[in-house]
Amino acid sequence: MRTCLTLTALLALIGAASAAPTTLTVFMGSQQRPEIFQPIFDRFEKQNPNIQVKIETGGATSEAQNQYLTTVLAARDPSLDVFLIDVVRTATFAAAGWAEPLDSYLPNKSVYLKAFLKGPINAATVDGKLYAMPAFTDAQFLYYRKDLLAKYGAKVPKTWDELAATAARIQKAEGGNLQGLNFQGAPIEGTVCNFLETLWGAGGNVQAVDSAAGRQGLGFLVNAVKTKLAPAASYEMKTDDSRQQFQAGNVLFGLNWSYAWAHFQGNSPQPTKVKGDVGVAPLPAFGKNASATCTGGWEWAISAYSKNKATAAKLLQFMASTDVQRELAVKGAYLPVRASLYNDKAVLAANPHFKDLYRIVTGARPRPVTPAYPRVSEIVRNNVSAAVAGSKSVDAALKDMQRDLDGVLK
Repeated sequence: MRTCLTLTALLALIGAASAAPTTLTVFMGSQQRPEIFQPIFDRFEKQNPNIQVKIETGGATSEAQNQYLTTVLAARDPSLDVFLIDVVRTATFAAAGWAEPLDSYLPNKSVYLKAFLKGPINAATVDGKLYAMPAFTDAQFLYYRKDLLAKYGAKVPKTWDELAATAARIQKAEGGNLQGLNFQGAPIEGTVCNFLETLWGAGGNVQAVDSAAGRQGLGFLVNAVKTKLAPAASYEMKTDDSRQQFQAGNVLFGLNWSYAWAHFQGNSPQPTKVKGDVGVAPLPAFGKNASATCTGGWEWAISAYSKNKATAAKLLQFMASTDVQRELAVKGAYLPVRASLYNDKAVLAANPHFKDLYRIVTGARPRPVTPAYPRVSEIVRNNVSAAVAGSKSVDAALKDMQRDLDGVLK
């Protein structure tokens, strides 16, 4: 028996199919604080009833997230539509063909991008094409305990030697387990930055790590552990470990990114003992050299294998809007990618230090920009961590680092 659909029934089926919402799957790491992004995605859904956003969370470090994304995208898996990537990954993802170029999705690219900071846009651009939308920018800063410096009449250090002397004095006076300095020494991306910042602060550059500047920079980190200025387990210290230990009141000086500020002030899953007692300053340097910090931050990219690219591009422009950037700054202490927000009243009320940090952020230095960056990072972080652990001497770590970098960067 043959069944025929009436015209009315057929139109109803077509209408139901067309009304089915598009689901965008967004991948981010647990460290990116999905709980801050979820309300923003909810608002996007309300404004776009035919779109649903589903968050998928992954590793807590840049390396773990990159490993997962590499596995998914190398398999041409279309299950992810949008993902956050570290600013150092853009060239790699572009070269691999994993990130969709965004130029054609922007109404007027040159005009649209004028409102953004140049650094994040440059980090998202490869060979003149925009491969990602900046989510938030970042740099590493020196966090310090204002209350302890005031207690002992100490100034914020401008050199690493001043920091070491001040920390040693206050550690001795305080007794207990106060860390004079906390930095990242585990084989992670934060460790790459900590080394580059001391290398640059000694007047060096990444093309010549086996140098006097390299020995001064890496030597300082290693000696900080040897003299108990920094904890013995610094070779295992990851970024969020540093944040939590400072937040618990156990650290005098700490190297960390902008996100840590909101945690210190109480916007955090863990309790804080330092609310109101934290200051932020540029990183120290050696002697008369200039302070230097790494450009950081994360970007939204669209998977080249997504089946919902135009819809995903709509979400990316929403996430880069002034209102969303303001909310991320106020609630998460994320540094905005729009220049105007560094003078925004709501942003500065939540983050008074942002106005002063603007100069630091815009002057931050990039890590090597190359499709081979994953190998560059591996070489640096593994050798630095080994030196901090004491399993390699400073000289051996720098010689091995130089040999392997020469094969990648030249």
